[in-house]
Amino acid sequence: MTGIILAGGENQRMGVDKAFLTVAGKPLIEHVLGALGAVVPQIIIVTNSPERYRSYDARIVTDRLDLRGPLTGIYSGLFSSESEYNVVVACDMPFLNAGLLSFMMELAPGYDAVVPGVGEMTEPLHAVYSRSLLPVIEERIGKNERRIQGIFVKANVRYITEKEISRFDPERRSFINLNTPQQYKEATCSDSELRN
Repeated sequence: MTGIILAGGENQRMGVDKAFLTVAGKPLIEHVLGALGAVVPQIIIVTNSPERYRSYDARIVTDRLDLRGPLTGIYSGLFSSESEYNVVVACDMPFLNAGLLSFMMELAPGYDAVVPGVGEMTEPLHAVYSRSLLPVIEERIGKNERRIQGIFVKANVRYITEKEISRFDPERRSFINLNTPQQYKEATCSDSELRN
């Protein structure tokens, strides 16, 4: 499998490039690279600022389509990948759990996607996607559809239950993403887990 990190956001709520905010002494992107690197042999970073990521051991690609947003990022990463299945995460998730990611990867064969479900919500930026979804995503983007969940309607999806998530990550820290200054402040106040 290949890991795909989405780092092409506009960072409007944070005001700065989230990928390079520091938590537990290193940039968010390095936390994500470390967690993914523990479970996949190759990583793609999808970004519209490729020069910022050249120093990292990853393949750098840019968005292939004009419609901005995570759905375009997923499409661009899958298009560029040589793997049938790909672990897709956002660049601002410092508490990824390698055990949970591995569990999701093991379940992937036979499905178009493996997606955690927490309550009524799904976590599409912490999921495994098959390249078989490329035509579906292309169709949605062609209709100016930005919602990732829209592709699941036509997909064979394996949803990870809360009970399954709890085996690896009972506090659901894997799904914390830092979109606002307040979320960043909270993460820096509770980053002892990353320091150990």
